[in-house]
Amino acid sequence: MVPPLLLCLVLTFPGCGNIFIRGALPASSSSVSGSVSAVQLSAVIAGNGTTLQVTFVTFLQAGAASTVGFCGDQRSRFPMQQAVRADFNPGQPCASIVTIVIL
Repeated sequence: MVPPLLLCLVLTFPGCGNIFIRGALPASSSSVSGSVSAVQLSAVIAGNGTTLQVTFVTFLQAGAASTVGFCGDQRSRFPMQQAVRADFNPGQPCASIVTIVIL
């Protein structure tokens, strides 16, 4: 149910002329968790032709595998056979790590 005050404001705004409502949306971040089953450092060519180091990490959870490429050499942050949760900002050609938690 819409609160009465909000409904009143929405109905009266069109009569006020130019009304602008601005705000900022938080950056969309993602999360992956599971047992670390593979960690591989690779060189990837970015769109501008530069070469970047990307660490590909494969997580196993409930029989499903997912692989994420993280920017830079992150091998020391993902211990093999450990349960890990990684929060990151997706990007191209690699994701930026926000936090890593060993579970």
